Amino acid sequence: MAEPWGPHDLGGQEGGPIDLAEHDTAYWEWQIDAMVRLALRKGLISDFAELRDGIERLTPDDYERCTYYERWAKSLAYALVSRGVITEKQLSDQVDAVRTRQEAEGVA
Repeated sequence: MAEPWGPHDLGGQEGGPIDLAEHDTAYWEWQIDAMVRLALRKGLISDFAELRDGIERLTPDDYERCTYYERWAKSLAYALVSRGVITEKQLSDQVDAVRTRQEAEGVA
């Protein structure tokens, strides 16, 4: 039987070390932050709690594999699809277009 909580909730269990090292914020991370703030300002999502809901819905594998901002991106996508702002197909097509453009530009 599955646990009634998600991978984010350790329930007092040891979660392992936290990397406290300073690091530069990558350009794409700033872009995710800007998209979230724009979605908030435009009323496309109600508040940061809505993002938390999306993050809590991630599968354990996605939660463990994704970085902080990747979780934000997945959660924002979930919220926008759930609210009918964009369809799964439109989102998939856009992601494919970005990947194709990156490959053409030699960006990893």
